[in-house]
Amino acid sequence: MGKLTLYGIDGSPPCRSVFLTLNALGLDFEYKIVNLLEKEHLKPEFLKINPLHTVPTLDDNGFYLYDSHAINAYLVSKYGKDDSLYPKDLQKKAIVDQRLHYDSSVVTSTARAIIAPLLWENNLEIPKAKIDALEAVYKNLNLFLESGDYLAGDQLTIADFSVTAVLTGMVLFLEVDATKYPKLAAWFQRIKALPYYEKANGIPAKQLLGLISTKKFTIV
Repeated sequence: MGKLTLYGIDGSPPCRSVFLTLNALGLDFEYKIVNLLEKEHLKPEFLKINPLHTVPTLDDNGFYLYDSHAINAYLVSKYGKDDSLYPKDLQKKAIVDQRLHYDSSVVTSTARAIIAPLLWENNLEIPKAKIDALEAVYKNLNLFLESGDYLAGDQLTIADFSVTAVLTGMVLFLEVDATKYPKLAAWFQRIKALPYYEKANGIPAKQLLGLISTKKFTIV
């Protein structure tokens, strides 16, 4: 196996989804922190490997890939001992892909609408409509879990990692109510029980959670 290097930052949900995948696969990798506040992602040496200047970015022995969903699918396809995290069966794979697209187009965009103005603009008033949109996400995820213990059925997949990484921060704005969304609440606990969860997501997420906790936001 070639040398794997991941460029990222702990607080980033997409980066943490890749941490979860790497740990689930038991892969060794070098982790290089990219300080966004210091604009390290805009330096020529980083733009050379990722002209979109985003994290996470993977370097697999000179092959560069960005976007966490693409990275996670690639890692499982190349290094997985089996295909359980990203199935080769077309129909099972299609369900995982649908969940991944839902994450990128709905879950992540809903979260970004809440958190970006708070962190980057110090806008401490969060419109209730944005929290209502987050609750709609919870409702849909609960519906996905009608078909099994995990978001794409009975098997843990990279879709669970992507959504977990985002929801870890969102619960500070809206708790997952176990009485309204029992399957989602149970799923969240199931993911947290994974042996590598704390190392890959729980501890790295503290950077983001700590930053959010310093903001005295109100929902209006």
